Amino acid sequence: MNTTDLKQEILRRSGGDPRRGMACGKCSAACPSYDAMEFHPHQFVRMVNDGNLLPLLQSDSLYKCLSCMACAERCPRGVEPFRLIEAVRLCAVREQGQNHLTPNDIPALLDPDLPQQAIVSAFRKFTK
Repeated sequence: MNTTDLKQEILRRSGGDPRRGMACGKCSAACPSYDAMEFHPHQFVRMVNDGNLLPLLQSDSLYKCLSCMACAERCPRGVEPFRLIEAVRLCAVREQGQNHLTPNDIPALLDPDLPQQAIVSAFRKFTK
C-alpha cells in the first residue's frame, strides 16, 4: 500500500482530522506513557498529517499507548491522538500479518497490582 492510501486508511479508521492539531503538546503532557514512547501523541498527529508514516509503523510507541484518552481530554482542538495511534497500530498489525502479542503472552506479563482497565486495554489493543 502506498503512503497516500495508507494515510487515507488511517484517517478513515481513526475518524479524526489531524489537520486540526496545532502542536501545542497538551496531549503529550497528559500522556502517562510519555517517557516510554519514542513518538509522543502530538508527534503522531503531526506525522500522520505530514504523511510520514513509515517511522510510526516501525515504532514500539504504537504499543506503549494505554488508550486512556487523556490526550483527547486535554486537546483544545478536539483532536483525538489515541484514535490515530490505534489506527496506525491496526495498519501495522494488518500489514505485518501478525499481532505484537498473542493473548497467551499477556497473562505472563500481568502484575497483580495492574488495574483491570489496563488488562482490558491490552486485550483490545493486541488482538485486532
